[in-house]
Amino acid sequence: MLDTIYTDATTRMKKCIENLHATLLKVRTGRAHPSLLDSIKVPYYGSDTPLNQVANVTLADSRTIMVSPFEKNIVAAVEKAILTSDLGLNPVTVGTVIRVPLPPLSEERRKELIRHVKLEAENSKVAVRNVRRDANAQLKDCLKDKTIGEDEERQGQDKIQKLTDKYIEEVDKIFTHKEAELLEV
Repeated sequence: MLDTIYTDATTRMKKCIENLHATLLKVRTGRAHPSLLDSIKVPYYGSDTPLNQVANVTLADSRTIMVSPFEKNIVAAVEKAILTSDLGLNPVTVGTVIRVPLPPLSEERRKELIRHVKLEAENSKVAVRNVRRDANAQLKDCLKDKTIGEDEERQGQDKIQKLTDKYIEEVDKIFTHKEAELLEV
């Protein structure tokens, strides 16, 4: 019983870390990265389709993303979708290729992004702590049902706490790395 609770908690905490990674990929640093445009949806034959399914997204250089739509008739729709996204990018169309230059980040924008990253890291810590709370509640329920003893419950709580500390430390490392990346000029 203790192993299933521990395994479930580990799986859920890993998902919290994966979610943080996915969220931080969308935060723009000074360098171009094709995944920066992953959140953009393009109206395509009546439905919103992810950009990477209607166009080839590559890097032209370290500060420019190139988008090559698979069909000529959706170039304008792709450009409009990039322009209206909340990323603050200004695409330039050259024939059937859309170039998306990334402007350098101002100091004010860097600080704003760091605040956003810190908030996301804190949300991940809260999620990890919620997993700990749920696991401890399951342990208490097992104690009430008399499926485990008090010593086993205490050992389980210690094990869950160590797991929680490990994942909180992982969140801190991820935040520190992303902060350093954002401050890099």
